[in-house]
Amino acid sequence: MIDIKQVGQVFGAVGNGGVRALQGIDLTVKDREIVTLVGPSGCGKSTLLRLVSGLVAPTEGSIFIRDERVTGPRQDTGIVFQAPTLLPWATIVENVMFPSTIMGRADEAARRRAKDLLKVAGIADFAEHRPRQLSGGMQQRAAICRALVHDPDILLMDEPFGALDALTREIMTIELLRIWSNTPKTILFVTHSIPEAVILADRVVVMSPRPGRIAEIIDVDLPRPRDFSLSGHPEFQRCTGRIRDLIFGEQGARFDVEH
Repeated sequence: MIDIKQVGQVFGAVGNGGVRALQGIDLTVKDREIVTLVGPSGCGKSTLLRLVSGLVAPTEGSIFIRDERVTGPRQDTGIVFQAPTLLPWATIVENVMFPSTIMGRADEAARRRAKDLLKVAGIADFAEHRPRQLSGGMQQRAAICRALVHDPDILLMDEPFGALDALTREIMTIELLRIWSNTPKTILFVTHSIPEAVILADRVVVMSPRPGRIAEIIDVDLPRPRDFSLSGHPEFQRCTGRIRDLIFGEQGARFDVEH
């Protein structure tokens, strides 16, 4: 589904004081696979997500979706950022329909799909509310529905639960898995939370400090459906332990890392 080939990114003048964010990234993401990106702050995780989205063009290398080079934003790709960024004057269902409105497809079928997604996300009763009337977690559910309303094949998520409290964050992680099981998508998910990365992923991509490179790709062999009760599972412990070792070196075992 996604093929990233020798991608590098430099901000500023190349070779003249520019900042190299990424170097030599090779990654293939399969159809309906969940791949999470983890690594130290500043390693280029969010930059890589923006390159895949087409919001930014890579300095080096190429990105392909279904063998088509990414040259700009695509209708088959939905994006969820850390902040919900909902329109404060619009109702929740109107916010969810916003991509359809931009595409000139805000018809009754689009409204039905928006309401169906809100039902899947458990917030159908708030369809006519304004964002300020919802909690942060409920707003983020609405943002996920908005990203799904035009039925994209790919969902790019940049630390979507990073601003939530720990309990809401766990709830939203499981909620995302439930939505994914009902409407399977290819998901590329950036997070600072190692447990979150492992619970969600088929594979975890661990990135090195800047310039970001792929240090290792870890297969996660945990049964689905998943929840955080699997944190005691030997495979969960193996994966989280290996990620900590890669990020923190020998100190990794002493960290109780949540983000």
